[in-house]
Amino acid sequence: MRIMNKRDLQSYCLAKKGVEKSYPFDQTTAVYKVGNKMFVLSDDRGEPLSLNVKCDPLYALELRSIYEAVEPGYHMSKKHWNTLGCEKDLDDKLIYEMVDESYQLVFESLSKKLQKEILEDV
Repeated sequence: MRIMNKRDLQSYCLAKKGVEKSYPFDQTTAVYKVGNKMFVLSDDRGEPLSLNVKCDPLYALELRSIYEAVEPGYHMSKKHWNTLGCEKDLDDKLIYEMVDESYQLVFESLSKKLQKEILEDV
């Protein structure tokens, strides 16, 4: 099984509309934002990759009960965030799906005006 790395994650996140990458906390914690709101955080030092994604609270609990690699969000709201250990029992497809869900949850929380601006900014 191939393990996602930070370059894969960066390429995937930055391909989404309106996404920016920054380091607001320190020099190694990459933060991916849409509309200035976080949807993925990852530690650039770590291999294998570990990342935090936003998640529906009930689905977050379900994922934690199924996968050893899914834990409550490290340094985040344990209700709304999961930490994914990419070297464990997660395949890339599932990780990408969780990144997509995180992006969608954050995007939908933005104002309609900002959503429209992001979608029109091509």
